[in-house]
Amino acid sequence: MQQEYLARAERIMQRIQQLAAISEDADGVTRTFGTPAFLQGRALVQGWMQAAGLPTRLDGIGNLRARLESPNPAAKTFVLASHIDTVVNAGKFDGPLGVLMGLDLLENLIAQKAELPFHIELIAFSDEEGVRFHTTYLGSKVVAGSFEPAWFARPDAAGITLAQALETMGAEATQLATDAIPAADWLGYFEMHIEQGPVLWERNVPVALVTAIAGQQRVELTFRGMAGHAGTVPMNMRQDALCAAAEFVLTAEQFAQVHGRGLVATVGKLAISHAASNVIPGEVTCSLDLRSPDEQQLAQAYDYLRSHAETVAGHRNVALNWKPVQQTAPVTCDAGLNALLAQAIADSGHETIPLVSGAGHDAVPISFVAPATMLFIRCYQGISHNPLEDVELPDLAAAVAVADRFISELIIKNEELKMG
Repeated sequence: MQQEYLARAERIMQRIQQLAAISEDADGVTRTFGTPAFLQGRALVQGWMQAAGLPTRLDGIGNLRARLESPNPAAKTFVLASHIDTVVNAGKFDGPLGVLMGLDLLENLIAQKAELPFHIELIAFSDEEGVRFHTTYLGSKVVAGSFEPAWFARPDAAGITLAQALETMGAEATQLATDAIPAADWLGYFEMHIEQGPVLWERNVPVALVTAIAGQQRVELTFRGMAGHAGTVPMNMRQDALCAAAEFVLTAEQFAQVHGRGLVATVGKLAISHAASNVIPGEVTCSLDLRSPDEQQLAQAYDYLRSHAETVAGHRNVALNWKPVQQTAPVTCDAGLNALLAQAIADSGHETIPLVSGAGHDAVPISFVAPATMLFIRCYQGISHNPLEDVELPDLAAAVAVADRFISELIIKNEELKMG
């Protein structure tokens, strides 16, 4: 049996490598939503799905969807999914691994001629990363029924709107409302994903149970002071926007360190307008990314840091523009599905490690309409969003075995419910 799982893992790995060879640039892996590289990669995955005998379709947002039907037309739908878009200069596994593991599970069920008590839909979401239009979870929000029509007008860096991009892709954006799976039709959702953190790597365990996904608050801050000559404006008369930003950045770091309990704060972008070595910075824009599995803690951190930014701006006599960019609430994974997945991990001979995901996943919007669970797979040194991202074959084989057992137990449980 172990050799069978290794063989299946090898096939998944081969597909990962083939997909990774399709990129917008030659040096890394970049397939952002709607680009020629994205469309080519999606077509490759669609070909694999069709070769397995699965009927496929492209929905109005460009999600690739395959379906294995139950003999019962009225049965509910269980979804296996992840995303196939990437960040810029990405790794090979973030997203595509979950899609290709899902395809492997369906291929195995087809080979077994399994009679399903529920439908299984495999979805390769078109845009989870939100790189092009800053629309995180775009693909999964359509499936969850939470797409906002105002997003059609969002432009990318070249001024192309989402509506125009969809037209270029040949997507039928008018059908988005019918692309959602109604809440009453969901049985559940299962996403397999690399951990994107170092816990499993350090503990040398191949898989983990995701118990929750941290909520997020993202903000763009602009400090506006007065540019001036570096040699002629006295220190006590300056309106230095960069010093204001620097004070804020350090406070954000210190606040998260002191309060802990899963709270993290990151300033990942800092832009100085008209920067020069002999000019006092007059305008600085920076980002703030706050995350916590505790909704109250997240709100308190947001309020404190906003108040602190206003205090810094007032003290340094600079203006502040605080612009919220994104907000998502923390998500708790479904207790019933997690119990089944935890049992599958234990029955496969692994320690059951519960983890909170600090990274966002498509399971977030789906969890508002369906029970959701996630399996994490160990990745090299916890590295992600980086060409060094990697998964070892034995870990992938172990994850396939766990996922196989989980789906089998889910089928048995639902057959029992149908009979009893």
